[in-house]
Amino acid sequence: MLFLGIALFLIVLRPLAFGASAAFQSVVIGPSLNVLVLSRLHRWTLGQDITFFDNDFAGRIAQKQMQTGRAVTETTVETINTVIFALSSVVATGLLVLGIDGWLALLLMAWLGVYLLYIARNLPRIRALSQGRAAARAVVTGQVVDTITNMRTVKLFAHAEAEDEAALQAMGRYRERTLAYGVIATRFRAGLMVLAGVLPVLMVGIVLHLWTQGAATAGDIAATGTVALRIAQMTGWVSFALMNLYAGVGEVADGMKTLAQAHAIEDAPDAVPLRQAGPIRFEGVSFAYGREGRTGAGVQDIDLTIAPGEKIGLVGASGAGKSTLVALLLRLYDVEAGRITVGGQDVRAVTQKSLRRAIGMVTQETATFNRSARDNIRYGRPEATDAEVEAAARAAYAHDFILGLEDFKGRRGYDAHLGERGVKLSGGQRQRIALARALLKDAPILVLDEATSALDSEVEAEIQAALETAMEGKTVIAIAHRLSTIARMDRIVVMEAGRIIEEGTHEALLARGGLYARYWRRQSGGFLATGAEAAE
Repeated sequence: MLFLGIALFLIVLRPLAFGASAAFQSVVIGPSLNVLVLSRLHRWTLGQDITFFDNDFAGRIAQKQMQTGRAVTETTVETINTVIFALSSVVATGLLVLGIDGWLALLLMAWLGVYLLYIARNLPRIRALSQGRAAARAVVTGQVVDTITNMRTVKLFAHAEAEDEAALQAMGRYRERTLAYGVIATRFRAGLMVLAGVLPVLMVGIVLHLWTQGAATAGDIAATGTVALRIAQMTGWVSFALMNLYAGVGEVADGMKTLAQAHAIEDAPDAVPLRQAGPIRFEGVSFAYGREGRTGAGVQDIDLTIAPGEKIGLVGASGAGKSTLVALLLRLYDVEAGRITVGGQDVRAVTQKSLRRAIGMVTQETATFNRSARDNIRYGRPEATDAEVEAAARAAYAHDFILGLEDFKGRRGYDAHLGERGVKLSGGQRQRIALARALLKDAPILVLDEATSALDSEVEAEIQAALETAMEGKTVIAIAHRLSTIARMDRIVVMEAGRIIEEGTHEALLARGGLYARYWRRQSGGFLATGAEAAE
């Protein structure tokens, strides 16, 4: 009967217990926790302001997300596994030894106290070194991704050796941090092995002494030796698990140091959706770069009202503050003085989502995803049908070249992927994709920031007609160095050194003979002089 019970335990109960434990760790906890942590971190990162991304490597941020999600999952699973196993082993051993001799049990508890003290003194150092190792590894990832992302520039300037050297330096620092971690980990485990070896020597020695006094049996010696060796072997596994746990804690701390920063721009607690895109007003608006990692040209004491349906052009040399005004309108940054209202609502009092959905934008540095041409255009309005996507592409004169696209997987036309940042397209093609996206969005406010700068004259002439159609009934803010593209605007606002110095129609500004007239005279082929030349 006893044999059947043992057989039942070994063949049925023990495998079921271990199987349930493995399933709990690898099926229930592991995959779900990893995805949960990653999703929360990614959502939080998406809420960061533009400066957060401007000041870091894209690859480093991605590495931090993956590193933290993995470390939290492994630490949680390992904690459950280690704690349950270690506690059950220590409790069972303590009860067995207590049955042999009380002093022997006290010895075991004393040894356990020294063991825990040794761990407590060393694991914080392991955590700190693991945190440094994780930070260095993320820098390597950021450096490599930055180089690969800009590979075309690397090739054009023949800087492969310089990029290789930069990567090697980052890898060297990572190696140094890894070596430092390895040294302390080796010392830690070696010390634990010494402690593990001391335990069976002491316990078996005491039982042998008791046996010589007739206070212990041969069975007690065998039992004590067995459990002492088992505990000694277990400490090696537990120490390795604990070291990995604290290394994981260090990686989590490093990841959270980067990712868990408070959002610089948040919706107000009582923020409401933008009701309507009425007049746009800049009231005493000032904003300065150079703080909190921001760089660029600021604006000072801007007072400007744009009526619904009015089309204005923003003119000024590079650094005059034109793009800053648009960024403040979109609330990519918060004003430092004054306020901006749209339809009578302060942009800080409405949700960022509703504000940005009311503004369509085409920029000089067009952004495309490594997705299909259709998905890139549909980004303007995700619920749009294929027919609406194609209509927008035709209006932006992008349909014909899209039909000729083919990616390395053989996908054609609107299904062809555009490559990372649209590297498979020319500048003009990327700009037409961006224009199609804005046309599909059909927002009541349209911002054109050098929207035709990458187009040749023939294509620009074609798109001007599409732009005029797109601008009908919309409030338009157009930024351009090519003055011929904004000469027909209802009003032109001239900026210099972050201030508005002139405004009026094209004809009125020419008649005034001020800065705009000087820009117009200095044009060559319709372009605005910039920098020192414009300041003359």
